[in-house]
Amino acid sequence: MSSNDIIVSLDIGTSKVRAIIGELNNGAIHIVGVGSADSEGIRKGAIVDIDQTVQSIRSAIDHAERMVGIQIAEVYVGIAGNHIALQSSHGVVAVSNEDREIGEEDIERVLQAAKVIALPPEREIIGVVPKQYVVDGLEGIQDPRGMIGVRLEVEATIITGTKTSIHNLLRCVEKSGLRVSGVVLMSLAAGQLCLSKDEKTVGTVLVDIGAGAITLAVFEEGSLTATSTLPIGGEYITNDISIGLRTQLDIAEKIKLKFGCAVVEDAAADQVFKVNRIGSNVDKEFSQIDLAHIIEPRVQEIFQLIRAEAARLGYAEAAGGYVLTGGAVSMPGMLEIAQAELENSVRMAVPDFVGVRDPAYTSGVGIIHYVSKFARQRTSTTVKKLPAASKKSASKENKPGLFERIKNYLSEFI
Repeated sequence: MSSNDIIVSLDIGTSKVRAIIGELNNGAIHIVGVGSADSEGIRKGAIVDIDQTVQSIRSAIDHAERMVGIQIAEVYVGIAGNHIALQSSHGVVAVSNEDREIGEEDIERVLQAAKVIALPPEREIIGVVPKQYVVDGLEGIQDPRGMIGVRLEVEATIITGTKTSIHNLLRCVEKSGLRVSGVVLMSLAAGQLCLSKDEKTVGTVLVDIGAGAITLAVFEEGSLTATSTLPIGGEYITNDISIGLRTQLDIAEKIKLKFGCAVVEDAAADQVFKVNRIGSNVDKEFSQIDLAHIIEPRVQEIFQLIRAEAARLGYAEAAGGYVLTGGAVSMPGMLEIAQAELENSVRMAVPDFVGVRDPAYTSGVGIIHYVSKFARQRTSTTVKKLPAASKKSASKENKPGLFERIKNYLSEFI
């Protein structure tokens, strides 16, 4: 297994830290290793304790390394949170090649030109996403490489975040003994993996329901147009179960994962379990119906808040509907309540790879998919540039030979 063919993604969430190892083979992605660890030091998607977060990252990486039998040196880190903002930008450059053929260098220059924007001192650019390229006034171009033109423009979305959040995240990864290959916006990566071309064109809301936060990402006209984060998630359901059954949070979480059902009508009376209650030595018995009576109102409230936030962004009636992903959507009955509360078409997105067919892995697999798409483009252009580079180096080698001959010629007269 060549290290060049390996991409490792790191998804640092509120409940779990997940490291996913993807292998590229002839352009196809194979998930060869997955490591996960309980997340310590993260609250509502934000880092609150660096040392605990470092330990969680190390545990997830060790788990993945043992599964595959390789040592992980560098990772692509997913980033999310309410500090993320999108800003439209425009870049213009003149095509540099003599034959006026647009190459990778021109695209890189025009994207750099789009990055020249006024930013507050506390914010930093995470990435730039091209919406469309314009070649000599011709709009709607997705990939201008190889085209002939004089003037190249780009309409792009600039993704920014607060320096504090970005640097704390990178600090945790680096203290874990890993090198950061790049930072990827998780909602953008998940959208590229989950949504079809048509869904991204007509307007679709991707909803990632995690343990501590819900991220909404709106895709329209083929690109990410809006994003927002709500500081609620699966943890709120766990808290309600803990209070309702008067038990510890870790026990409530286990009960939720094993017996949780979001619709009372679908719950089974014969599914019973015993709970060790706080302040009592006697276990009390509950049924799945009792549990569903606690879960259903909270899940309804979560989807009401999602709809209100989508309306605030201007996409409550999105033509492509809603696509749900994230660890919390795996609970039975979530889809039914989502369809009732959102009053739109709703589907669940699950990565179609062996070993990670779970909505919780969507962001991690999405990062690998996003990076591999980007990496393939870079590799192909590097190969194209090689002949020109070898000519340049050859001409450099000829120069000393010429000076040497002149020196030898003059030395005959001295």
